[in-house]
Amino acid sequence: MERFGSLGRDFKTPIGEKRRRPSYRNHLLTLAGLVVGAGIIIALLPDDAEAVRTADADAPVLEPANIAGDVTLAEAPPADHAIEQTSAELADAGSSDPAGPDDGWLRVEVRKGDSLSAIFQRSGFSGRELHEVMALGSDTKALTRIHPGAKIHLLPDPEGRLLALSYPLDEVRTLHVKRGTQGFSASIEEREIEIRVAHASGTIQDSLFLAAARAGLADGVIMELVRIFGWDIDFALDIRQNDRFAVVYEEVFADGEKLRNGRILAAEFENRGRLHRAIGHADASGRLDYYSPDGKNMRKAFLRTPVDARVSSRFSTGRMHPVLNRIRAHKGVDYAAPTGTPIRAAGDGRVLLRGQHGGYGNTVIIQHGSRYSTLYAHMSRYAKGLKQGDRVRQGQVIGYVGSSGLATGPHLHYEFRIDDRHHDPLTVKLPEADPLPRQQMANFLMKSSPLIAQLDGMRATLLAAAEDETVDAR
Repeated sequence: MERFGSLGRDFKTPIGEKRRRPSYRNHLLTLAGLVVGAGIIIALLPDDAEAVRTADADAPVLEPANIAGDVTLAEAPPADHAIEQTSAELADAGSSDPAGPDDGWLRVEVRKGDSLSAIFQRSGFSGRELHEVMALGSDTKALTRIHPGAKIHLLPDPEGRLLALSYPLDEVRTLHVKRGTQGFSASIEEREIEIRVAHASGTIQDSLFLAAARAGLADGVIMELVRIFGWDIDFALDIRQNDRFAVVYEEVFADGEKLRNGRILAAEFENRGRLHRAIGHADASGRLDYYSPDGKNMRKAFLRTPVDARVSSRFSTGRMHPVLNRIRAHKGVDYAAPTGTPIRAAGDGRVLLRGQHGGYGNTVIIQHGSRYSTLYAHMSRYAKGLKQGDRVRQGQVIGYVGSSGLATGPHLHYEFRIDDRHHDPLTVKLPEADPLPRQQMANFLMKSSPLIAQLDGMRATLLAAAEDETVDAR
């Protein structure tokens, strides 16, 4: 049996064991220890401790009559109510977007196959809270369609309950869910969009992409520039040193933050000394198209090239076939590209064939009206859902580069036919698309005038810079 000090013996001595009378010596030692301990505690008290004790001693003593009548004592709120108040305050503090890594928010990235239920369970929130959030109605319906890579922010309280949830619906709208004294509520915060106009210009010395990057243009703007002028310029073959470009385009901002680049408003491209200009114009339905300053449609009825790739073999009346090893006419153009590169329909039309076609392998043939047809061969696979008889739009992906059929490597074999006769896709004169309607010309000319003036100014600056470089070189 463990022995305790004399002060504890009366409580710890087992029943039946003879209790020994404590000695006076032990009592004296214990008393001395208490006195010394009290002295140490008093010495360690802060300087104002005595003042506090004096103030307490001087405070008026409330008599029973005063407690009952003169002084009203507020009842302490129930514990649950206090928790609700704290929750509401924390939810209000966290109702906007999370500020940083130490603000208490849990930042969850949606995984493949995730649901909000799985995320709640993984984050330690209850099924009841999930039910209450989803019962808020249409505002939280978007939480049933979360996608991999999306970010959901969750704010827990000290007890692990959900206080707030934040989920970006798109680049300007954010869903906020917060807990209040009456339960959860949902709201959608929408940031105000601001459109700013930017411009850039440059001279090509090595490649278009390098020159555009030096001018500060993003890849998306460069690709849109290529698309606009792609009917008149073969950007794989026609680009030369000292070609020039200029672009006026939109930038989209929200709360001072740049979200993305917007539409190209106007652009020009000087290729081999020939100047091409395009002005954006939206019709009554909001569809944006590009026209030359005199109202001609920049878009042709057909794309010049249906794939972003280099030409590996040109149109010819006779060449040595790389597989058959004999002279044979090459009735199209080959574009070498990695397997899986998207192939786009050169024009609007109907799918005449989707399937195997002899040495062409996986092939798509599109009929464009009564006179024109195009053929796309050696595909690795077709676009999902594409079938014979479907209508397709210009630029729509119809398949992917491969090496099916008689092919030595991955490439697209592309043919262009007029009245069932083969023509060189790189040199054939492409039919024009519809020009700007005459009733829209006055409005178009009024809006295009300042844009053309801006292009003129950028062109003058580029020409002056080129002249200065020529003088310096001399």
